[in-house]
Amino acid sequence: MTPFSRLGLVATALLLNSLSAHAQSLDDVVVTASRAQARSFDAPAAIQLVDRSAIQNGGPQVNLSESLVRVPGLTMLDRNNYAQDLQVSIRGFGARSAFGIRGIRLLIDGIPASTPDGQGQGSSVSLTSMDRIEVLRGPLAQLYGNASGGVIQAFTKPASKTPLLDYQYFVGDYGLHRADYQFSDTVGDYGILADYSTFSIDGYRDNSRTERKQFNGKMDFNPNDQTRVNLVFNQFDMPLAQDPLGLTAAQWAANAQQQGRNSLGTKTAADFGVRKTILQNQLGGSAVYSIDKDRSFTSRMYYGTRDNLQFQVGTTGINANGAWTGLSRTYYGLGLQYNAKVELADTPVEWMAGYEFDRSRELRKAGTASLGQQVLTNRNEENQAENSDLFAQATAQVSQSIAVVGGLRSSNVRFSSTDYQTNGAASGDVSYGATSPVLGMTYFATDHLNLYANYGQGFETPTLAEVAYKTSAGAPVGAFNPGLNASTSRHYEVGTKWVPDRTSRIDLAVFQIDATDEIVVDATAGGKTSYKSAPGTSRTGIELGASTQFTPHVMASLSANLIEAKYSQTFTSATVAGATTILAGNKIPGIPQTSVYSELAWTSEAVRTGAKTPAPGTRLAIEMVHSGRIYANDTNTTAVDGRTVFNLSASQRWSVDKARVSTFVRLNNASDERYAGSVIVNSSQYIEPGLPRNWMLGLSVTAPF
Repeated sequence: MTPFSRLGLVATALLLNSLSAHAQSLDDVVVTASRAQARSFDAPAAIQLVDRSAIQNGGPQVNLSESLVRVPGLTMLDRNNYAQDLQVSIRGFGARSAFGIRGIRLLIDGIPASTPDGQGQGSSVSLTSMDRIEVLRGPLAQLYGNASGGVIQAFTKPASKTPLLDYQYFVGDYGLHRADYQFSDTVGDYGILADYSTFSIDGYRDNSRTERKQFNGKMDFNPNDQTRVNLVFNQFDMPLAQDPLGLTAAQWAANAQQQGRNSLGTKTAADFGVRKTILQNQLGGSAVYSIDKDRSFTSRMYYGTRDNLQFQVGTTGINANGAWTGLSRTYYGLGLQYNAKVELADTPVEWMAGYEFDRSRELRKAGTASLGQQVLTNRNEENQAENSDLFAQATAQVSQSIAVVGGLRSSNVRFSSTDYQTNGAASGDVSYGATSPVLGMTYFATDHLNLYANYGQGFETPTLAEVAYKTSAGAPVGAFNPGLNASTSRHYEVGTKWVPDRTSRIDLAVFQIDATDEIVVDATAGGKTSYKSAPGTSRTGIELGASTQFTPHVMASLSANLIEAKYSQTFTSATVAGATTILAGNKIPGIPQTSVYSELAWTSEAVRTGAKTPAPGTRLAIEMVHSGRIYANDTNTTAVDGRTVFNLSASQRWSVDKARVSTFVRLNNASDERYAGSVIVNSSQYIEPGLPRNWMLGLSVTAPF
């Protein structure tokens, strides 16, 4: 039986058995696919919306993986390691990232949370204050620039019309504590939302304690009848994130809670004080000026700083007792976009054009450490990345049943490095450029059935973190590496969206992606990773999303995807023992071959279709999360088996006068499955253990005053 046949049987069985998640309705409005408001059903792309209810039901709202696990084609592997963030990939792009999000465009309220090199941090999203999250996959994502995989865009909740206070508190296994305080009001013409949250956890594994504090504030107002302005400020402060490192297969078998060790096995992560601290501040604003009902200008500006200090495990030589890396980053950017609706030869056309400029400057220092304290600085350089892009997109309704979309983005990305440590000996610069076209068509077969097809060319540069290391004697060393090429890719997609009634929907997409010069892991050691360009890769996949409401009290939906991601050409990779041949046909590591999410939910009160606030009463749900086999290295000699995890949740909501009170309880991994949560690609210590059975309790109070 073929992999696609297996996926079809799994999806059909799950759908018939009503294991499900939150339904996506016909009238959900999204902006990410076309940069203008449109129904998700009409958008000529694979796009999913995750609303506030799904975000809140997903857990304590710490990680994007809690709620976005329900999106087909999006893989979020929770490493249970807050020093390295989540492993996020869309259609396989981003899976190789050693930390953070790369190759996926991340935006918050229209303001980029990704730097010009395509790297971002999922922890930048303050989930407690988010209203919805949109995930765009496929060719149209190329119009967002350096983002071959897709786009994740989050939107802060609108301000309430009257003063409103929100308080949430969660407690859970392994010392989890989560608190959130939120105020919202509209004063005259000004809408205000302020959200402050704290999070701490001792961690399942040794040396994994984490503390985080986060603030997200938003103000919106209308200076006149034609203009809407949004101002946002957010801060992410992580004063401590211990890193337990990965484990070998033998270490994991012996004790999954232990911390990793150095390559000699003589010292643990705690012996080296392996940890990370981060402080990020960002201020941004956007404005929409409506000339009339058919024409508008949108502008945005932002400025931010990010300080990052990381202590790493010791290797050999001068770094035998440990190493450290410090980054001090300043980033800023601006954008301008024009949207219009016109008629050309009696054909309705919606089009937009714009320009975006973004720049990131970071001072990178590194050196030796002892017992988790800085000793010596042996690297001191300034790295810059900037992009200057023009883009345009148009959708023409050529007949009652056919719409055509076309777009183009011209991208120019430049990296430079100024070496202060050796008087410029390792300085350099490199530039990348590409023109990315997109073309597609939608056939509106009926009022409830759409068919679409898209083609696009992608462009993905290395990140500053990836050009910061070279491979020497089979191991990564700190040195600017301008020899990495930008990856180019060709994306083909066909799909359908069917809404048989107001409470049911099925989305299906099939895709093929061929890439050249894709950046892959070359060598990993001591918390450092170097990269190289692979000559050719291919991805073929199918994604299914389905949801329904069987009765006013029972909801069911499903997301499932299968992907075959492989190297299409043979190449060599570095190891300490010498060059290793990577054969054509080998699977790309870090990418689960199958993923399925499903949930069956029951509510004591009838579900109100389209309601923003859940009705009082009881909600019970069972989730199933399945992830298939994941290869851990390019030679496909190591891998972790797939896993199937069941989660149980219950909540109770009351109305007390004008206040709303909610209680939550979750039991994750109810069957206590032992599994690997994620893998570290091309490392001997490649296993990051998943959590065994664990619980969480929560309380939420929303009250006017």
